[in-house]
Amino acid sequence: MYSLAVSDHFMIAHSFRGEIFGPAQQLHGATYNVELDFRRPTLDQNGLVCDIGLALQVLREVLGEFNYKNLDELPQFKGRNTTTELLAGEIFTRVKARVAEGAVGPGTAGELASLRVVLRESPVAWASFEGTLR
Repeated sequence: MYSLAVSDHFMIAHSFRGEIFGPAQQLHGATYNVELDFRRPTLDQNGLVCDIGLALQVLREVLGEFNYKNLDELPQFKGRNTTTELLAGEIFTRVKARVAEGAVGPGTAGELASLRVVLRESPVAWASFEGTLR
């Protein structure tokens, strides 16, 4: 399986509900490093997995929906703990929709097999979500 990865980062504020979160129950900030890893079994006629510039643009657009925002105030997260795991899945869903629209290159949507989203919240802790794109 071939893969192409792009990365960027975003900064948010949020809080969690539940004793398990200890001091993180209070409003706090986080800076996430994000990696998208696009995969497909064969390369296209140009020898590519997908257009790297378009992949980075899609990632930046998706992260722009969260960057510098308090996630507690966004309607789509009302009543939910915006854990690193949950955010990885949310980014996956949004990128997958853009891939289906052809945002990472013409004809690419039907050829990409899967996508892995990795959110690194620190040098020693991260979460990911992986799924098919077909």
